[in-house]
Amino acid sequence: MSLFSSEAERLAEFPIARDSIFLAHAGVTILPQRVAKVMQDYLQEACQRMQEFPEAWRAVNDTRAVAAQLIGAKASEISLLGPTSLGLSLVANGLDWRPGDEVVCYLDDYPANVYPWTDLTRRGVIVRLLKPDAPGAITPELVEAALTARTKLVALASCHFISGYRIQIDAIGQMLRSRGVLFCLDAIQTLGAFETRVDHVDFLSADSHKWMLGPMSAGIVYVREEVKERLRPTLLGSWNVRSPNFIAQTEIAFEPGGRRYEPGVLNIVGILGMKAGLELLLEKGIPQVSDQLLRLKARLISHLQPLGFHFIGPAGGPNASGISTAYREGRGPSVEKVYEHLTAHNISPSLRFDRAGRAYLRFSPHFYNTETEMDRVAEVISQTPDGPSAGC
Repeated sequence: MSLFSSEAERLAEFPIARDSIFLAHAGVTILPQRVAKVMQDYLQEACQRMQEFPEAWRAVNDTRAVAAQLIGAKASEISLLGPTSLGLSLVANGLDWRPGDEVVCYLDDYPANVYPWTDLTRRGVIVRLLKPDAPGAITPELVEAALTARTKLVALASCHFISGYRIQIDAIGQMLRSRGVLFCLDAIQTLGAFETRVDHVDFLSADSHKWMLGPMSAGIVYVREEVKERLRPTLLGSWNVRSPNFIAQTEIAFEPGGRRYEPGVLNIVGILGMKAGLELLLEKGIPQVSDQLLRLKARLISHLQPLGFHFIGPAGGPNASGISTAYREGRGPSVEKVYEHLTAHNISPSLRFDRAGRAYLRFSPHFYNTETEMDRVAEVISQTPDGPSAGC
């Protein structure tokens, strides 16, 4: 099944597919043609006018509404900041922590969602680390068991970056809110791929350079209206602190809405690119995108298991995602050798490692990829020559 009316439309929107199979959207995405064009058009216009020309500013403000639609928020709750680590650090550094407060997180999450929390030990905060039975398999029950009367915040990723395990955001969020515990979500591995709503989330951060099909260092930070007074901005400047006529005041008063956390000039070209990517995804429909990702996952797994690959993370069901991560033991060429062979044939997965040093092939196709391409991946892998990889 394709979400395009024709192969010509698919290739026009994603020209990389003309001669390559790109399967690394969980890393850094390629840009759709329309995203690149919007950014190029802005840059060309900025050669003739000042960079903050009125039409660009209107588009920036419209981006707040588009992002809000994607996650079920208000436009006033959206700040246009990237990368993801910036938003997570704003939350970690902006709350009023007291010695003995506790935060719950997961050491084997992507480092951007670990270091902001573990660094809080300098302020006397106790960090409680979740220990799921399988990589990223964080359940509501596991989270609840880690809570104490001193838990102030739980920080989780919406989807594990290696296993592809997608958490139950609503169930966890509802449980935490009933206990008066704040919930911060690193949503970069689901936004644009699976429905990711903030009905029961207090803070969210995600850059656009993965599933949102946007450029690097353009992202969204969500702060729930009801908790914004608890999160003091830690980056201050002329844009988020009221400075009439660019004159500094003797007292700090923050601008309303998303500007509260934006200290200075915005990454306009990146934001416009992000907006174009989000509009493409909303045009196709997130449920339709999700269905296509799960179809591609099933096709890929069915081909690679007979070739001796084992997959971590769920293959289907409510916790499955667009990430399919495989390893191999004692049969055929090594994972590293297969990775080299794929890249030599213009197929781009990701090579990742766990804490124990085991190598994995991570496949993360997007909705424009096809089942025929998954067939080609299996064909190329089956032809991998044996022997040591170049890196060994």
